[in-house]
Parts: sequence; structure tokens; C-alpha cells
Amino acid sequence: MFTGIIEELGQIERIETTADAARLTIRGPLVVAGALHGDSIAVSGVCLTVVERTPDTFTADVMAQTLAMSTLSGARVGSPVNLERAALVGGRLGGHIVQGHIDGTSTVVAVTPGEAWRVLRFSLSPQLAPLVVGKGSIAIDGVSLTVSDISPAAEASQWFEVSLIPETLAATTLGERLRGDLVNIETDILARHVERMLSLRATHNSHPETRSAS
Repeated sequence: MFTGIIEELGQIERIETTADAARLTIRGPLVVAGALHGDSIAVSGVCLTVVERTPDTFTADVMAQTLAMSTLSGARVGSPVNLERAALVGGRLGGHIVQGHIDGTSTVVAVTPGEAWRVLRFSLSPQLAPLVVGKGSIAIDGVSLTVSDISPAAEASQWFEVSLIPETLAATTLGERLRGDLVNIETDILARHVERMLSLRATHNSHPETRSAS
């Protein structure tokens, strides 16, 4: 479990690929400090397990499903990544509850600069659109953010926006994001549960024989 408060900007140092997986070695002296074999570290929002470590780096295996759903499929040696260690029980929850189980990717469709801030607009797939709400929480590349604006429900191409303060721009990879870039998206866990319950209720109500049988 994570909070979405990025602790360190890391860098991919090595990539080993097989037919259906990859092994990444990532430099992150801060998050590696005290890390043990089997610990979880979020890499740009993707929860990975430490399998090897040095004083400055850790290595993790990435399975085919994770590669298919995330931007890690396009990772390159030298790519910067957002890093966060698992949350400590009893600590302050500075962001929101982030699992590191991303829902998929999204594309930057617009970047609007301000005097000391920046607004990024992202695309929303039909599957993810119901899970994002204005003023709600969302994790983008592992960064806990608040949705500052969202497209009307009737609009054909759904989108959402976040407003980034200077600290977020400087301390995470979001400061380098440009139009057309892909990012990892994790919607709020409460929204996912509600969506599942409503889906099951709708299915149940559409089959009267199921109701009578129960």
C-alpha cells in the first residue's frame, strides 16, 4: 500500500527481457535504504517486488500482464521514474490510498502552463471514465493528485485535468510530460468497488429468475 507521495526520482539502469517478462534494475538510493528481499516499491505507480539490491539499486521482475497494462513496456535505460516505498502503518497518509495496481494508461492531450503552475489534461477510456470524478483522487505515474476538472458526461471524448504545483513539477516526472506522452493511471479504490457493486446489481435486476431463486 502506498500514499502517492513520491520520495525519490530514480532512473532505470538495466533492462533484461525475455519472451513474456522483463527484469529491471533501478537506481534509487533513498528507497533502497533498508529495503529487504520481497519488499514492495512503487515504480511510476506500478507496485514491484525487490528481488535483488545493492546500496544504490534494486532489481524487480515485471510480468507480461504488467508490461501490457503499463508504460513499463516502453521503458529505456536512463528513463526517469517516480519511486515510493510502501507506507508505514501508523504514519501520516499525506496523499490517498494507492495500491500500485494500475488500471491502464492515459495520454497527455494538452499542457497549459501558468506563471508558477501547470495544468495537464489526460484522455479517459470508456472503461475508466466512470471511475474518475471532479475533486476526487487519482494516481498518475504513482503521484497522488486531485482531479481539478473533468469532461461532461455527454462529451464523446472523455478527459480529466490536474493542476500541478511547482513542488510536484520539480519532484516528479510529471514536470517533463508533454502532449502525446503516456502515463500510468490508478483510479480511486472506492470508485472501483462502487462500480463493481452497481454492475452486479444491474445484472441481478435484469434477471428476475435470479431474484426469485434467492
